[in-house]
Formats: sequence, structure tokens, C-alpha cells
Amino acid sequence: MPSPTTTPTTTTKILISPCTLPDAPSLARNNISAFWTDPTWPLIWRGKTLNHVISQATLRMPATLLKDPTHARHQKAIDGATGKVVGYARWVLPSMDGGGKKAVIEEEGGKEEGKEDDDDGESDRQVNNWWISARVPDAAANISDARRAEIEAAKNGADWSYDRSLDVLDEPMLAMKERLMKGKKHMQYLAVPPTHRNRGIASLLVSSGLTAARQLGLDVFVHGMKAGLGVYERAGFRLLDHVIVDDSRFGGKGEYGSYFLVWEGGVGDGGDGKKGDGEKRG
Repeated sequence: MPSPTTTPTTTTKILISPCTLPDAPSLARNNISAFWTDPTWPLIWRGKTLNHVISQATLRMPATLLKDPTHARHQKAIDGATGKVVGYARWVLPSMDGGGKKAVIEEEGGKEEGKEDDDDGESDRQVNNWWISARVPDAAANISDARRAEIEAAKNGADWSYDRSLDVLDEPMLAMKERLMKGKKHMQYLAVPPTHRNRGIASLLVSSGLTAARQLGLDVFVHGMKAGLGVYERAGFRLLDHVIVDDSRFGGKGEYGSYFLVWEGGVGDGGDGKKGDGEKRG
């Protein structure tokens, strides 16, 4: 099946394009700076500076970009005037094994930078050709074993130890996530740094992914934070459920929230420009 394609999008001098390995330092700075504005997020990195966490995320980012090229899709937003990265989105396509019928966005706050996915074998050969324009080019290139070993060693050597005592705050969220999203794939990041917010950058990144989802006939789930609700609701998502946890005993503001939304616009056109039968793919 031909893959859907999206052309670079410019609005107020913002370009949406795929990510490459040389983008790793810029993406790390963009992402950590974005999540550092969440009141709870710096608490898990207590005693560590923003610049330190950015430096460690930089070591980890190449491995993240190369991981699971069958399902993972990465896009960056570039300021056309400066050439700087001003936004990032990571989508994960569902497997074609009948178990996951929805594509999912999940704003995890960047603590884990994604978990290992099972290899679904033959059923995912088709998925590998979906939305090729958002796949990291380096992931499909012939990178040497030695280079891959260097990238993996840099990731493993990074200081990514944070305060696990706050994991208790995620327990109600994880229970709700299991109920609503069991067996489904996810997009683990939507990040725009505070210096470039309120310019429509997040909306452009979401819109690019929804264009591909519409062509593929996929619904899209979101696990997001409160700050992103407006972006998702304007894009046509509806709220399924939410949970608020009191984080004040850890030094937070008393409102640590997770929100689960769905976008059901995936009518599908077969990926080849021909209108399909309206059934959603899974």
C-alpha cells in the first residue's frame, strides 16, 4: 500500500520536517526546555540543573531517533527566520496485528523517552511503508554496527537517574491508561519551548500527524497534560477521561493531571489518493 506523504508546511515562517541524527542536540534542548516549565517535572530532577539534564538528553537522543523505525515517526518545527528547532513531535504507528486499532499520542514528560516495542513480524511490513516522509532518514540508512554501538553506549552512559519516589503520582494515571489504551501504540512527545509558544507551532505539528492519520484511516489517542488541552481540542479531539493527583507533599502545586482524549477523523483513502469505504484501519 502506498504511504501517505505530507509536504513541508510553512505558517508564520515555521517549517515542519523530519528529524535527522544531527538534530539531536537541538531536539534535546527543545524538549527538556519545554517540559521543564511543568511544575512537577523539575521535582523529579531535584538537585540537577536544566542545562545538565539537556546535556544528558543530548547523549540519549540519537538512540531515540534510531529506535523502532517501523513504527516511530519524528517531526521537528523549524523557525524559518533563524533555522532553530522550535518544536518536536514523536508519533508511533499501530501494529497491524488486530490488537491496536488506534494511533496514540502520549505526552509522557520525557522521563523514559519511550519503551521497547514488541516485534510484530510480518504484520508490520505494511506499517513500515506508512508516512515515510516523517521517518528518520538515518534509521533506514546503512549505519555501521560500530556507529550503532557508539550511540547505544552514549545513551547507556547518560545520567538519567531521577527521583523515583514521585512515581507514586503516576499510579492512578497508569490505571486509567491501561483501561483506555491497552494494546495501542502512542506518540510520546509534543514539545514546544516556552520562548516559542502561542505561535501555533504545536497545532502545526499535531495537524501534520492528523493528516497522515486521516489518510490511513486511523483514530488517534492522546495522553496529554493540562497545558496541551487547548491544542488538542482545537484540532478536534474530545476528552475521554482525566485524573488529578495532589502532588503538594512533594513540593508541587497540588494539581498533577493527566488527560486522555481521542480524535476520530480517520476516514481513510487507502493512502493512494482514492477514497476508501470509510472503515477505520487497525
